[in-house]
Amino acid sequence: MLVPSTRRLSATAVLGAAALTLSTLAGVTSASAQGAFPAADEIVTSPNVRHVANIPATAPLGGPSSVGTDLAFTGDYAIAGNYLGFTIYDIKTPERPRITSQVLCPGSQNDVSVSGNLLFLSTDSRRSDASCNSVAQSDGTKPYWEGIKVFDISDKRNPRYVTAVETACGSHTHTLVPGKKNKDVYLYVSSYSPAASLSKCQPPHDIISIVKVPLRDPASAALVATPNLFPDGGNPGRSGTIETGYTSATTGCHDITVFPAKDLAAGACMGDGVLMDISDREKPRVISRVQDDEHFAFWHSATFNNAGTKVLFTDELGGGGAATCNPEIGPTRGADGIYDITGRGDKRALEFKSFYKINRTQTDEENCVAHNGSLLPVPGRDIMVQAWYMGGVQIIDFTDSTAPKEIGFFERGPAADPDESGGVWSAYYYNGYIYTSDLGKGFDVLRIDDPRTDLAKFHRSTELNVQTQGTY
Repeated sequence: MLVPSTRRLSATAVLGAAALTLSTLAGVTSASAQGAFPAADEIVTSPNVRHVANIPATAPLGGPSSVGTDLAFTGDYAIAGNYLGFTIYDIKTPERPRITSQVLCPGSQNDVSVSGNLLFLSTDSRRSDASCNSVAQSDGTKPYWEGIKVFDISDKRNPRYVTAVETACGSHTHTLVPGKKNKDVYLYVSSYSPAASLSKCQPPHDIISIVKVPLRDPASAALVATPNLFPDGGNPGRSGTIETGYTSATTGCHDITVFPAKDLAAGACMGDGVLMDISDREKPRVISRVQDDEHFAFWHSATFNNAGTKVLFTDELGGGGAATCNPEIGPTRGADGIYDITGRGDKRALEFKSFYKINRTQTDEENCVAHNGSLLPVPGRDIMVQAWYMGGVQIIDFTDSTAPKEIGFFERGPAADPDESGGVWSAYYYNGYIYTSDLGKGFDVLRIDDPRTDLAKFHRSTELNVQTQGTY
């Protein structure tokens, strides 16, 4: 996500995927089933998906400046980032979630991850200092701070600020990487958009920042490396518009997903998609790199399948604020790109297989594009739930890399209150339910009941950071 927006999108078809089944169409109990768009705030789902709970954004994290962002999970709690801070929800009873605590700590995006009793928070806006009482510092030539904050959440009702680590160009997102001896965790910090006018974010910025956090002494967290992923330069980019097509120049990475058990990482780096060897946690190496200037405007995020043999990359065409889910944009831009991993060792490569895009056309006032999602733990299948901003939530099966298909969906009609527009930022599966963070609507809980996904309900996790993929 680049900037919040009140624009709404329309949807397109899937390349190589079938249309909705007759049973799915029959189960949509709204005007949209007859070909009309949902009314303002109207909830529409496939028959196998049920909306079970919502908690709106509330003070001190509510109001016009509120923007819901990413999610992380620990035990019976979900933690939701917000441009204004973060909220800890008690989800012991998923259909009746409750707010346990809220921390006011402004600093977009406030992406979150957890490790035991530690919470990590990304700050990607210039602030006067590293405290939660800081104010915005718009002038990049004056002293400012941005980077990673660390909190102790052993008492979920009273999170405690521990320390902060400054990183070049801030922290748009970060990825938690377990150390090999379980004594430390690493944070791979992604940031981008350098400018000569920013004293701490100078071009070309082809790096990521690596923060090391000793688990027994988190207050000593420190920056330990800034590896250059693109020593020969990243994608120079291609000019154009949303309608004609463009590609962002690579000036850093937007997001990185790691698969620690396989010592692999997949980087979505603006104009480039990369596969990395992370055997040495402090020295990640790019072993494969792909570009697709015809279809990808902005390589945004990545998801491995459970076997670690595929990567699904997302393209955030329009930066999350534009209407791109429509027939005019088409099915191959602002979509998912599915790649198989071929070869072995340093000869592994990313091989393109297909695109996937939601097939429900949205209005021109609905921002809709591929965004954050996670796997469902279904043995032997590659099934994923994914957020599409105002396109809602999509559950897809990409077991066949060449023919991904829809399993179910959830979405709302255009927001009746403009301050609540924006749509779903993240949609993640955790212990039997789908949890979503909406830019304006707050925290939602969904349930899918379908023979193709029911086995996932038997899997239990004690912690989930989606960009740190485990195995099931």
